[in-house]
Amino acid sequence: MTDINRTGGCQCGAVRFKIHGALGRPSICHCRMCQKAFGGFFGPLVTIKGEAEWTRGEPSYFQSSVNIARGFCAACGTPLTYKHPGGLEIAIGAFDDRSDLAPQIQVNFAARNSWVTTIFDQPVHEDPDYYMQQEQIISFQHPDHDTEVWPQFPHAS
Repeated sequence: MTDINRTGGCQCGAVRFKIHGALGRPSICHCRMCQKAFGGFFGPLVTIKGEAEWTRGEPSYFQSSVNIARGFCAACGTPLTYKHPGGLEIAIGAFDDRSDLAPQIQVNFAARNSWVTTIFDQPVHEDPDYYMQQEQIISFQHPDHDTEVWPQFPHAS
């Protein structure tokens, strides 16, 4: 992946980044630490081969093991980074444009939840009333692009 100057950030916009240079291979990690750090079934990450610049705020870090520090937004809790001796990885979902970041490899596959390979075989919820209610929600989520003004919306404390 050779995109130049890719941007992204956390859900509230307190932490924003710009990546100058290439990205490595996107992956998903099934280890228990990634499951807990992301609060999900796995950790979706992409390696940064270029330079990461924090353009608004910086992540806070939790030392999850001897060699690993996990970065997150202290304001909204969004998981952002995975720092290890070999470099830095950023959560795929934190990028503004994720369209070309489909995972190319799974790591720690033996630690996966046994049912994770069948989650997309489940029925799709298609109640039109539910989706109409969702459209009425006023979102305070930061948009998927850089903004001059932050915060754009009121934040809970």
